[in-house]
Amino acid sequence: MSGGEGGGAGRRPGPRGGGAKPAGNRSRQAPASARELALEVLERVEQQGAYSNLQLNSTLQKSTLSREDAGLVTELVYGTLSRMNTLDYVLEDFVSKGLAKLQPWVRSLLRVSLYQIMYLDRIPSHAAVNEAVNIAKRRGHQGISGMVNGVLRSVLRAGSLPVLPDHLSPEERIALKHSHPLWMVQRWSAEYGLETAEAMCAADNEAPAVSVRVNTTMISRESLLKQMLEQGLQASASLLSPYGIIVKGGGNLALSSWYKDGYLSVQDESSMLVAEAVDPQPGERVLDCCAAPGGKSMHMGELMKDEGFIYANDVHPHKAVLVAEQAERLGLESIEAGSADALQLADTLAPASFDRVLLDAPCSGLGVIRRKPDLKWRKQPEDIASVAVLQGELLQSVSRLVKPGGLLVYSTCTTEQAENSDVVAAFLAQHPEFSPVSFDSPLWERLAGTALARGQGIQLLPQHYGSDGFYIAQMRRNL
Repeated sequence: MSGGEGGGAGRRPGPRGGGAKPAGNRSRQAPASARELALEVLERVEQQGAYSNLQLNSTLQKSTLSREDAGLVTELVYGTLSRMNTLDYVLEDFVSKGLAKLQPWVRSLLRVSLYQIMYLDRIPSHAAVNEAVNIAKRRGHQGISGMVNGVLRSVLRAGSLPVLPDHLSPEERIALKHSHPLWMVQRWSAEYGLETAEAMCAADNEAPAVSVRVNTTMISRESLLKQMLEQGLQASASLLSPYGIIVKGGGNLALSSWYKDGYLSVQDESSMLVAEAVDPQPGERVLDCCAAPGGKSMHMGELMKDEGFIYANDVHPHKAVLVAEQAERLGLESIEAGSADALQLADTLAPASFDRVLLDAPCSGLGVIRRKPDLKWRKQPEDIASVAVLQGELLQSVSRLVKPGGLLVYSTCTTEQAENSDVVAAFLAQHPEFSPVSFDSPLWERLAGTALARGQGIQLLPQHYGSDGFYIAQMRRNL
């Protein structure tokens, strides 16, 4: 098989040269099937740099597919992106002129078809091949459809599971088996150990759970859960958050009447823990420095029983508008949305004027790969170093807004300690007026034995609860 970097383990999908051309005279009529729709999404992710989650949502909203077919599109897009390295590794042995020289849509067609053959037991292999050939005929010409047919049938005859070379290092083997960039596996192995690194990679390839947060100012979790069960949904109480419900097979709950009426918000379970760590009390002044899309601000408003004041800031004005719209939907009057660079907040707001400050910092996002599988192919090691510098600057700046005795909470949705415990440790070393809060709250007790203590905070990894990777640290201002 073709070697590539690290025996194939380090390859990244993305725009390729060597003869990649637009798809000539193929028809631009509406997609005829779920597979063709998935192909269009994959094309735009690779060729136009579109984000998979945004492109998929936009495409499905414009389609007339049934819920089942929409679910298939979602699985094909995310699954193909998640398994990109492994798929390419297998295909390279059967594409005579190499994947890089294929037209982008043909390359995506081979990938999505092979994904069905290798990973979707419920779809017969012959059906995946026949559909691929039909799509190739509609979008290309006889030569392309013949090549697609030949490649996929050759893979079937050979057996689709890749045989990994003996010379691979343990990290290269994990990167290829679980389809992650080699540098990422090496980084996680050094940070957490080889076994944990492999568990992280395996968890990244699992389908994310659908979780919602109950707006307890309107309804209790028990009452909403009862309603969901009565309507035939597979719903259960979250074991991670006392405000969460896990729903299976419920479709897009943002389209439900519960959402429209403000009874729930769609939010990952790990993300729900952040507002709980802030622990805002009724009547207090709270600042959310980087608030969009607003889930944590809304949750804090709910925890405060909508009594007090929350300033939800975001650097982008249009996102601040979305935060305000969420507050209106949930009936929360204590939240004021605004737009400013978080680095400048300490220059525009009164010093030491907030009881609690949350900095949910911009980060590499490597804890949410399960939801955004193309993220792992977009990121590079240098991205982590550069964002860590910004995180430190933000923490230094917004800390001036915390009252004496007040609480500063730092959180990210990444697994990288360069962005997490290292940032917090550097801050505490320079600011003796702040001290870490000991791990003795009900939140930490609930996570004990599962989440990892990292520095002065708690690190959740994606395999711990099937939720996003998250880091949370609490610091008290003493002076």
